[in-house]
Amino acid sequence: MNIIGEDYSDAVLNGQRWEGRSFVRCDFTEADMRGLVTSGCTFTECTFDRADLGGSAHRASAFRSCRFKGAVLASASFTSCTWLGSTFVDCALRSITLEETDLTLASLTGARLRKAPLRGLRLREANLEDADLRDADLRDTDLTGARLRGTLLEGADLRGARLDPNGLVQATLRGAHVDLDTAVAFAAAHGLKIT
Repeated sequence: MNIIGEDYSDAVLNGQRWEGRSFVRCDFTEADMRGLVTSGCTFTECTFDRADLGGSAHRASAFRSCRFKGAVLASASFTSCTWLGSTFVDCALRSITLEETDLTLASLTGARLRKAPLRGLRLREANLEDADLRDADLRDTDLTGARLRGTLLEGADLRGARLDPNGLVQATLRGAHVDLDTAVAFAAAHGLKIT
C-alpha cells in the first residue's frame, strides 16, 4: 500500500498495526500514534511534529528524511530500523529503545539521551552537537564522522566504539570508559606523542 501526500494531522492512530505500508510526504502533525506497531513500513519525507509515538513499536521500518519536532518517543522501541537523514528537535526520548538501528546522517542536536542503551548503533555522520549522552551505553557504536561539538559523553561506555579524532577533541569525555585503541587515539588527537 503506497500512500502519498496524505494528511493525518490530529488523527487517532493509537494501537493500530501496520505492515508493509509506504508513506511519502505524509503529515502526522499532532497525531496520536501511541502503541502503534509497524513492521516493514517506509516513511519518506514525512512530518511528525508534536506527534505522540509513546509506547509504539517498530521493526524493520524506515524513517527516511523525516522531521520529528516536539514529538514524544518516550518508551518507543525501534528494532532493525533506519532513521537515515531524519531530524529530531526537542523530542521526548526518555526510555527509548534502539536496537540494530541505523541513524546515519540523522540530526539529534541537543538530544537528551542520558543513560540510554545505544550499543552497536550506526551513527555515522550523525549530528549530535550539544547532545547529552552522559552515562550512555555506546559500546561498539559507529560514530565515524559524527559531529560531536559540545556533546556530553561523560561517564559513557565507549569501549569498541569508533570515533574520529575530531570527535575525540570536540566532545566532553571526562570519566568515559574507553578501550586501549580509543585511549591512544584520544592522546594522539590531543597532540601527545606516544613512544
